[in-house]
Amino acid sequence: MCGCCLCLAIKLYGQETSIWQRERIALSGVWQSSLGECRLPGSTDENHLGGGQTDTCTTAQLTRLYPFAGQVTYERDVTIPASWTGKKVRLLMERTKPSTLWVDGDSIGSQGHIYAPHCYDLPPLTPGTHRIAIRIDNSPTSVPKEIQGSHAWSDATQTNWNGILGDFCLEAREATYIEDAQVYPDVERKQAVLKLAVIGGKKGKARISVGGHAWNSPMSHELPTLTREVLLQEGRNDISLTIDMGDAPLLWSEFHPALYRLDICLRQGRWKDGCQTDFGMRQFSTEGTQFVLNGKKTFLRGKHDACVFPLTGYAPMDVASWRRVFQIAKQYGVNHYRCHSYTPPAAALRAADIEGIYFQIELPLWGTIDRQNTALNTFLKREGDMVLRQLGNHPSFMMLGLGNELGGDIEVMREWIEDFRQQDSRHLYCFGANNFLGWKGPQDGEDFFVTCRVGGSALYESHVRTSFAFVDAEQGGILNNTRPNSVDNYAQAIASCPRPVVGHETCQFQIYPDYQQIYKYKGVLYPYNLEIFRDRLKPNGLYSQADDFSKATGRFAMSCYKADIEYAFRTPGFGGFQMLDLQDYPGQGSALVGILDAFMDSKGIADPETFRGFCAPVVPLALIQDFCVWNSQELTIPIALSNYEEDDWHTPLSWTLTDETGHWERSGQIPASVAQGDVATIGSITVKLNDLKAPQRLTLRLKSGTYHNYYHLWVYPDEAAESTEGIYITDKADEEMKSRLAAGERVLFLPSHDSIRQQSVGGLFTPDYWNYAMFKTISENAGKEVSPGTLSILVDPRHPLFRHFPTEAHSSWQWWSITRNGRPFILNTTEADYRPLVQVIDNVERNHKLGLVLEACIGPGRLLMCTVNLDAVAGTSEGRQFRTALLRYMKSEQFTPPTAWTWEEWKALLTAVPDSRDITGVKNESDYAHPEKE
Repeated sequence: MCGCCLCLAIKLYGQETSIWQRERIALSGVWQSSLGECRLPGSTDENHLGGGQTDTCTTAQLTRLYPFAGQVTYERDVTIPASWTGKKVRLLMERTKPSTLWVDGDSIGSQGHIYAPHCYDLPPLTPGTHRIAIRIDNSPTSVPKEIQGSHAWSDATQTNWNGILGDFCLEAREATYIEDAQVYPDVERKQAVLKLAVIGGKKGKARISVGGHAWNSPMSHELPTLTREVLLQEGRNDISLTIDMGDAPLLWSEFHPALYRLDICLRQGRWKDGCQTDFGMRQFSTEGTQFVLNGKKTFLRGKHDACVFPLTGYAPMDVASWRRVFQIAKQYGVNHYRCHSYTPPAAALRAADIEGIYFQIELPLWGTIDRQNTALNTFLKREGDMVLRQLGNHPSFMMLGLGNELGGDIEVMREWIEDFRQQDSRHLYCFGANNFLGWKGPQDGEDFFVTCRVGGSALYESHVRTSFAFVDAEQGGILNNTRPNSVDNYAQAIASCPRPVVGHETCQFQIYPDYQQIYKYKGVLYPYNLEIFRDRLKPNGLYSQADDFSKATGRFAMSCYKADIEYAFRTPGFGGFQMLDLQDYPGQGSALVGILDAFMDSKGIADPETFRGFCAPVVPLALIQDFCVWNSQELTIPIALSNYEEDDWHTPLSWTLTDETGHWERSGQIPASVAQGDVATIGSITVKLNDLKAPQRLTLRLKSGTYHNYYHLWVYPDEAAESTEGIYITDKADEEMKSRLAAGERVLFLPSHDSIRQQSVGGLFTPDYWNYAMFKTISENAGKEVSPGTLSILVDPRHPLFRHFPTEAHSSWQWWSITRNGRPFILNTTEADYRPLVQVIDNVERNHKLGLVLEACIGPGRLLMCTVNLDAVAGTSEGRQFRTALLRYMKSEQFTPPTAWTWEEWKALLTAVPDSRDITGVKNESDYAHPEKE
């Protein structure tokens, strides 16, 4: 049922943050469509329409239950009231796909953009009933094909929906009205310039009055009313008004997201129009390699956003839903969102304004810009122009990029950015995120540089994230291939860049799925991918371990996230990072890399307070050269502090170093003095460890004011190498081994890696990057090494093996050299309930049962097999202690393996060729073989 009302909805079309004082007829409700009856706003998926084939076998992404791509015509009658006679009527659709409109069978026109509202000016309509028909087209031919890989269109996350979303109405305006209102704050001059576009119904005098007040702040501030008499011409009139913001305007930032609301009134004779427009007093700029907000250096603690909303398949159109998302992200220390190749709806920026989130939004492209591709170029340039006009007033709209991992014509990119900057100086601009995969370095014309590397280099000196795919960096990057420490930083990488550098899509540490989340999928998407992954565990007897796999890999990934993020905070002058991701990414082969699931709910991996300890405005930092030390060492640890609060930091730092029991403790306090926007060493800790006789883990806790952080170290007794007496050690499963086992001896089998290459996978410390299937395919196509693909170890810390090598259930820094120099052995043919002592968790595509250390009784003998190259790790403290633990366990009475094999079964296991299935990843839009040529 249609009704006419005075519009007070907080939405906008001419300019989004406005509350327009106009009569409107809501078009929400039941519509007839060419697919059947439906409700709008909404999508065909939500209305269970469409005859598309549901793919229940894909692991590439979540599955649309009601897929549809094509043209849908929506129709209904609407009643125009007599009071609208002589008024200008506009049909408004806040967000949709390419559309065509008919009224009473007459074509009104078509619009092809996808970010901004579709606004149709209607011909004069007589009072009474009129038929509206709207055709929405989400077919492959409706937009340039290059757009369809972006997150604005792809089914990978938000889906290629068909429908009409958000505000949907008819709006009546007088002949003279406000078409657009843009506010340009000037923090330095303590004023704001209001630029109005007024459509004059006739030539003549008009009066404009502007008042306003602050909100979203505990401080109150009323602005005096400004009144201006203007002479309007018929048609468009551009009018500029300067608003005095007083001596102490309230500034907008993550710390104090104060907003102002302007009340704008226009009157020309009997014609009246008005709106309320929100804005924030903020100035975002750069100073050398750092971002500056309102004169204060700021650091982007960012999160990637790919429009992951599994219940609807599209981004929420209401403020409350987005505020929930941002409030969760803020609990984890996030102050910045980067929208990968898409622009969110106005509600997202409205919520970000309120919550103090800094947005980077992007045009819908993940591909190549070519000057000759005029259709694509016209589409993208139009989208950019509309984004600036529709969303420009939002203080949270800080940055704009042209897309993700672009290649092609840099000069065209430069021209577009210069044009956008001329249109709107309120934002910073970049050519794109990680263009040319960073190989070409920063470009003139960019305000900042989002990248994984600052130009090309053979190794890691140009990198600004610690994790990569094997195809993109040797051995997957810094964190996997260099000895763990918390000293190194990216200073060398950013030294060659004169502008702020933001780490692109940092982290990306794969986590084994939590299948408990499947029940949450009660909307338009279903996780058949998760069900397939879960069922793949059954053949190799791993089904019962799913929960353990999820917890172990998640907790290890948390450690890796901490390491990666702290690398950035240790770097003086760094711009920030955009982690991928705080939440799971359910597309592109199912990249389950989040500490949170796709719904932004906790997986139970880490509490927000712990995560915020290393992701906050102030981060205490321990500069630890090596996490594994001898008890004979005097431990000296420099302490630094990263300060991106609003002022210089002078709060002393307290520290404690404790063992697991709390019986051994050292503590102290360090004076702190760190300038705003800097990271500096403030002192050091020196502790003797010689009274710690047993191997153990220590925890260092740092606290300064309300900010805190923690670190783990492992201390081992500096003793002579353990004797091998009573143990037969061999690298061959030969007759000698057989006879010794038959005689009841204890045998340590250390096979050479070459001898078990077919029965094992490679050694990897960090969790596999992003997802195994996609980068396996990319590596193979590029002729590069494929990642070993594993995620973490899994052990029972209570097992007697670990009496002399204390450990958590998952990988940690003490396992770095051990896992890197091991080859996890494939145990698929063992009994379903067989578990190795040191198990290695495989990825969801391959699902091998893997072990680094395993045991069995063979006849009266006892066998322990270790596929770690113990000679290669003998020079490390953890390697020597691990060897000691193996030998002492084998000598102990606890060495009684519960599993018995015959010699023949043992030999068959050693020579078994594991079954393999074809693993092919989804296509990636970026060219890893020739990134410099894109």
